[in-house]
Amino acid sequence: MNAADDKTIVKEYFNSTGFDRWRRIYGDGEVNKVQLDIRNGHQQTVDKVLGWLKADDNLAELSICDAGCGVGSLSIPLAEAGAKVYASDISEKMVEEGKQRASLTLKNPENLTFAVQDLETLSGSYHTVICLDVLIHYPQEKADAMISHLCSLAQSRIILSFAPKTCALTILKKIGSFFPGPSKATRAYLHREADVVKILEKNGFVVQRQSMTRTRFYFSRLLEANRN
Repeated sequence: MNAADDKTIVKEYFNSTGFDRWRRIYGDGEVNKVQLDIRNGHQQTVDKVLGWLKADDNLAELSICDAGCGVGSLSIPLAEAGAKVYASDISEKMVEEGKQRASLTLKNPENLTFAVQDLETLSGSYHTVICLDVLIHYPQEKADAMISHLCSLAQSRIILSFAPKTCALTILKKIGSFFPGPSKATRAYLHREADVVKILEKNGFVVQRQSMTRTRFYFSRLLEANRN
């Protein structure tokens, strides 16, 4: 299958069975042990990004694009902290869920705009562009163009997370342990960190901060890069 098929698969998955599964994972209700592990891992990544941005002590001055926002796990706290956030996702159901969650928790809703949009059609200019746990759905040849496009939208900084391609994770993926259970997710693509860094540098960005989140079933490499 080609890269265009991957986008169709992702869109259909997160508007159907995938939506129900990941809404539970990204919520606070009862889930199984594997889902709880993934929930905790994803939340650790979100918390690290929030920690980085809050430590800079200028969130109220920033415009942020949260590309692939899901149900708003990052967008909502960023908006609550004062940032102007444009949150987009390829899944209409995810966006609707995000809007509902924001309406229940966000005291300043004018700070947050949700939209149904895929990464390739995003436009505008933002101080910071963030894309968490999205690249795992796309092969390397597609990721290059997607990361480059996101870089073109970022005035100052881009923050990405991806499942790193290492020998250990490649083996886990091959034996079916990376995403356990049949038909529960889209295809999972791993990316070499050196390849991601090379794409960022090609677009004029230099990695400034990095982190790794590792649980039993969740692996995510986080990079923050600033424009030269």
